[in-house]
Amino acid sequence: MTRAMGAAMRRIHVGNALSAFGLGFTVPYLYVYVAQVRGLGGMTAGLVLAVFAVAALIVLPFAGRAIVRRGPRPVLLVALVLAAVGAMSLGLAGTATAVLVSAAALGAGQAVMQPALATMIVECSTAETRSRAFAMQFFLQNLGLGVGGLIGGHLVDATSASSFTLLFGIEAAMFLVLAGVMASVRMPHSPVIGDAPSQSAKGAWKRLLGNRAMVQLGVLGFVMFFACYGQFESGLSAYGVEAAGISTSALGTALAANTAMIVVAQFAVLKFVERRRRSRVIAGVGLIWALAWVTAGYAGLGHGSQEMATAAFVSTYALFGLGEAMLSPTVAPLVADLAPEGMAGQYNSAFALVKQLALAVGPAVGGPLGASLPGPYVVMFFVFSLGISVLALRLGRQLTAVQDQPWRAKGSLVVARGAAEPVGVDA
Repeated sequence: MTRAMGAAMRRIHVGNALSAFGLGFTVPYLYVYVAQVRGLGGMTAGLVLAVFAVAALIVLPFAGRAIVRRGPRPVLLVALVLAAVGAMSLGLAGTATAVLVSAAALGAGQAVMQPALATMIVECSTAETRSRAFAMQFFLQNLGLGVGGLIGGHLVDATSASSFTLLFGIEAAMFLVLAGVMASVRMPHSPVIGDAPSQSAKGAWKRLLGNRAMVQLGVLGFVMFFACYGQFESGLSAYGVEAAGISTSALGTALAANTAMIVVAQFAVLKFVERRRRSRVIAGVGLIWALAWVTAGYAGLGHGSQEMATAAFVSTYALFGLGEAMLSPTVAPLVADLAPEGMAGQYNSAFALVKQLALAVGPAVGGPLGASLPGPYVVMFFVFSLGISVLALRLGRQLTAVQDQPWRAKGSLVVARGAAEPVGVDA
């Protein structure tokens, strides 16, 4: 990495941590705020969560084209201002209509932030440093969310709407601070790491769908987000409460264990995965998550003591965190390396769209199933986790040697990017 790239990356990471810190203030308390503090009921609160997903699904198909045409930084700045306006409006909203409109603005801004930040990280990193850069981003996101949630919990008062207005104001301020930091970033010219010619945004989706490796990664990503992230606050929590008899405090402990595992294990895991095939690392995550679902099955169906059930349930979330720590330096860099030169924004947006689809479908399927049919629920997602391993190994056969083993590019001036055929690097 050049000095300019390193300086830009440090600013990106600082801004990313600040935005996650702001999100942590409000994410755990959004349902309570809308349903109880504003007195709009559970139905409206549920609609707010749905609006977040719908807004993301609407804007993401256009975000990739905008990033390709305008660059990631201008798109990110617009998204941050939109998110700040949405957050502040949500903190002041008193009617269902105002809450839903504010949530749409906040959801759209947050959705566009993801691929824009990812593309900036791609442009400020090399094939050799990209895994560590995305691992650092994921570490700071979870640390920021955890610290923000902890502080927000001490500031919030369920009987006072003004305390929630303060939380949303802090979130809006963090978005604006991030905008200021990103406006000061001097983006270096991205090094050429592929022999594919620069491509315009015209027909980008057609070209993307013609990339078999990217399509397979998209399918794999949907299964991963559906079977893990899409269950955290819906199906798995409903299963824990109904089948395992987990208390709300124990559920909070489980979520904290997930974050703690990521924060503690991220860089130890990074050293383990950096020299291994990406496809096999993802396959290993599938096996770890399958073990997590077995542990969850014991918690709810093992007929042990309540203490053992609680310990098993907390361990389930910790195992999911270990898998997440392995994925952070693996999947996002792979998306970037599959993209032809100049198309990283389009590919990042497409993968973010897949993630949002999974996060929209996951709770809708998992929530009712986890609460009413605990046995089939665990078996179903155990099978999905094994499916992750199978899909990952199949994906490995579509990747070039350097895409699957990026360390092989060290010492070579050209790294195959977005290529359809394996490329040797030992010449």
